[in-house]
Amino acid sequence: MCLALPARVAELLSADEAIVELGGVKKTVSIALTPEARPGDYVIVHVGHAIGLLDPLEAERTLALFAEMAASAEASPSGANA
Repeated sequence: MCLALPARVAELLSADEAIVELGGVKKTVSIALTPEARPGDYVIVHVGHAIGLLDPLEAERTLALFAEMAASAEASPSGANA
């Protein structure tokens, strides 16, 4: 299974690279496939590449669901999803 995560563009480094932030973690990724991305935009990141822009509302909803799943996993007696 592949996983792509929404991340907010924090800073443009060059025409092909940016720093994105997700959950307080900052990472340099390629934006060669999303040259229109600007700071504050949300992009979908897969294996170090921004592969598309994401609507801010949809990004926030997705991140909220991830946070809810993490909180649920932490609250379960075994610490894992059943």
